[in-house]
Amino acid sequence: MRKWIAFPHREGLTSRQAHADLPEKAPYEREVGRNGFFGPATHIHHRHAPTGWSEWEGELRPRAFDLNELPDSPDCPWDAPTLLHNAHCQYRLWTCRASMKNLVRNSDGDELLFVHTGAGALYCDYGHLDIRDGDYVVIPRGTQWRLEVSEPMQLLMIEATNDYYQLPDKGLVGNHAIFDATVLDTPAIDDAFRAQYSEDPWQVRVKRHDQQSVIHYPFNPLDAEGWHGDLSVVRVNWRDIRPLMSHRVHLPPSAHSTFVASRFVVCTFVPRPIESDPGALKVPFYHSNDDFDEVIFYHAGDFFSRDNIDTGMVTFHPAGFPHGPHPKAFAAGQAHKKTFTDEVAVMIDTRDALHMGEAIRQVENPDYVYSWRETGDPS
Repeated sequence: MRKWIAFPHREGLTSRQAHADLPEKAPYEREVGRNGFFGPATHIHHRHAPTGWSEWEGELRPRAFDLNELPDSPDCPWDAPTLLHNAHCQYRLWTCRASMKNLVRNSDGDELLFVHTGAGALYCDYGHLDIRDGDYVVIPRGTQWRLEVSEPMQLLMIEATNDYYQLPDKGLVGNHAIFDATVLDTPAIDDAFRAQYSEDPWQVRVKRHDQQSVIHYPFNPLDAEGWHGDLSVVRVNWRDIRPLMSHRVHLPPSAHSTFVASRFVVCTFVPRPIESDPGALKVPFYHSNDDFDEVIFYHAGDFFSRDNIDTGMVTFHPAGFPHGPHPKAFAAGQAHKKTFTDEVAVMIDTRDALHMGEAIRQVENPDYVYSWRETGDPS
């Protein structure tokens, strides 16, 4: 058995509670925490913003990437370059411009698709499912699937390597919070699915140990007539997510968890009212989350805590340094200039360090590290 070393203590000038009524002489609160936002934590009150560095040397740094500048995607999702990865997670962006002519199967882990743009239909072992922008689609490991495109689709693909996706424990707020499981849609054995039965030859491209094998069939193996059970492809759209909110305190990212794997979590930031209590912090708090790497994909809207970040971009904040809102966002929060956020973003927090692929290095903004300067402009 193990137990955290815990001894709540106050020292010097502090607020009475975290994230609220910060002292005027030390208005920059930094949360230093363990185990994400679930372990012991201390809130340190600084005279200066902990992101107020003047120079930076070395490979460890905050990074931003414009995925809109990636080269054209290949036809097969398994050929899309891995942008970020570790032993438990692979992070890709793939553009499906035309309907797939063969099936694919991921035998390395569950796949999570997030439809950034476009629309079409997913055909898989479980049937047919229409998908559109903003959809999450969880594809269990070993499932055969393909896409038919009505509008070219750009998809964020997050693999839970040698693992599976589950729903987060919603604790005190109960099973119907954030989204009710009744909004999870599953594929149907419908007329559209039956129409694709075929006695023509088909191929299945299988990814295992990051290598591809091709299985040939003299018929379309998506030939199920029915199924029963509690394992399936499932879909939920960000528009169905009803975020947890508090008008009196800014909630940590963990309150916005959508899916969890063993070594990382997927969170979704959706439009919500900004905290209205006069003393409440109204932007994400500065924090040193030294057990997790943080990656945010910006899907839509105005990203209120970041400057010069547009749709289709990604920020990557590895563990090892504090991060938080940009100066203009912090000042706007103090002035309560906005009462509502309209951002939609997908975040992953990984317990293990992420490594960058060569493709994502080619679309990095090298000036992002200095975007916290009061006069900095990374555009």
